[in-house]
Amino acid sequence: MGEEMSFWDHLEELRWCLFRVVIAFAVALVGCFAVLPSIFDTVILGPAHADFFLYRWLGFVYGAAEDVDIININVTSQFMTHISVSMWMALLLVFPYLMYQIWVFVRPALYSREVRGVRSAFLCGTGLFYLGCAVGYLIVFPIIFKFLTGYRVSGMVENQINLNSYMSLMLSMVFVMGLVFELPSLAWVLGKLGVVSRGMLRGWRRYAVVVLLVLAALITPTGDPFTLLVVFLPLYGLYELSVLVVPGSRDGAGGSSQDDGGA
Repeated sequence: MGEEMSFWDHLEELRWCLFRVVIAFAVALVGCFAVLPSIFDTVILGPAHADFFLYRWLGFVYGAAEDVDIININVTSQFMTHISVSMWMALLLVFPYLMYQIWVFVRPALYSREVRGVRSAFLCGTGLFYLGCAVGYLIVFPIIFKFLTGYRVSGMVENQINLNSYMSLMLSMVFVMGLVFELPSLAWVLGKLGVVSRGMLRGWRRYAVVVLLVLAALITPTGDPFTLLVVFLPLYGLYELSVLVVPGSRDGAGGSSQDDGGA
């Protein structure tokens, strides 16, 4: 390999990695700002329309859907929303390049036998993040939005959904699900560090089901068991995927017996 880099060489390399990411983000931001008005109604406000695909699929659960009018009561909200959503979209687009630059920076510090594993972790982590964001936008947020906009504490109180409230809930759900979907990558890293093992995760399966059910209930504040199941299944699938990707337990007998008891 090359000569050993000094602290200042590493700092210079980090500076250039950050510079390239900032440039890519700026270019993506300009593009997203220009494109956003043409996709805002169909994509960003898609879950507010009655013909959103999930509402058609779940019509037998929720009944006939109706359009939800989004209002604005702040003079600057529409302009600031244009900027903030463009920034989040740009971050979403630049995320793979950000992960690549992180990989470029840390790769010289790895042994050759570690390179393949860390590269796989970066690639899988990026793919799972996008998958989580898609689940958040296509499933989790529409279900929560449908429930909250239809909920009435009193028939005399009319729901008027503010633009800022809508955007805050949507962005939080999308990116929270993106982070939650990083669970298998995190489990793999912790397994490599010896913090967790496959036998340990198998033994904790019963407790994990309870925790994931509570988490699903917190994400979807509705008593509808179908809605709860829609959110719980991806979370449980992530846990089982984590069990598969984590290195096997060295205390196989203990892990197996716990797993048998959990089954």
